[in-house]
Amino acid sequence: MTDSWKPGASLETLKIRARVLQSIRAFFVVRDVMEVETPILSKSAITDPQLESFMTQFNQTDYYLHTSPEFYMKRLLAAGSGDVFQIARVFRVDEQGRNHNPEFSMLEWYRLGFDHHALMDEMENLIENIFSALQITPGFQRISYQQAFQNTLGIDPLASDVSELRQCAKENNIEIPQGMDLDDKDMWLDWLMVASIAPGFSKKSFTFLYDYPASQAALARLDKSDSRIAHRFELFSGELELANGFYELTDANEQAERFLNENKLREQRGQKAMPIDLQLLDALKAGLPECSGVAIGVDRLLMVLTQAGHIRDVIPFATGK
Repeated sequence: MTDSWKPGASLETLKIRARVLQSIRAFFVVRDVMEVETPILSKSAITDPQLESFMTQFNQTDYYLHTSPEFYMKRLLAAGSGDVFQIARVFRVDEQGRNHNPEFSMLEWYRLGFDHHALMDEMENLIENIFSALQITPGFQRISYQQAFQNTLGIDPLASDVSELRQCAKENNIEIPQGMDLDDKDMWLDWLMVASIAPGFSKKSFTFLYDYPASQAALARLDKSDSRIAHRFELFSGELELANGFYELTDANEQAERFLNENKLREQRGQKAMPIDLQLLDALKAGLPECSGVAIGVDRLLMVLTQAGHIRDVIPFATGK
């Protein structure tokens, strides 16, 4: 007999995990944010080329395990739910390694009347609340996507074309990975972010990176004064990405166009086009309230809190264990 049956996380870590989940729920209870549960299985799927969904079948119909509860939660918002949050198990076809497990825990919440800056404020409050239980006072910094590139690489990501990004990589001795589409600007931006920008973020504090290029808007609205900018943000601890948030797009026609364009891009990259969530589009047509929403990886946040070196150290059983 071996010890392979035992949980990957220590009992002490699992107790910390339980306290974190309790403190998250308490945080939202006092703010009158309603906890909800939504389906894991859906006939539609995420069209984002950066994500892949698990697929299964029921009654000879394809279903997908959600990569985020976002679409169903937005349908609740459109139905008049008010502020909502959810701690969900989500699934993504991804590498399994130090920071990745195909099944993981996600905290997602939506706040009516908040823009993305107000939601970043609330995220700071939540993280401070969670960390205070271990008598840790976290630090925070904010920097725009544009300023981060200008500070580190001396280029403007909103104005630079592919040739300028390629030259920037060459001048900074940034190795180009195999299989990268050399004509895809967003691939260049993503790679420069991974290879050069994010590694420069402090490990002693959390970094909010905000106002992404419009081409990477996902479900965020565009800036009314500068259409090159999307009101999207991400949260990092060092170079580890923890959260992704949006000042939410409410225009059904624009959202439909984005879904179609993302599927076209998937096909160009050799990926399968995914079924679009028409019910979400109907909800947007009915009227999604002005709101901002964010999803944060609970397991990765626990890694930061406990200084764990591997995601399996903060979850009971990693996939396949």
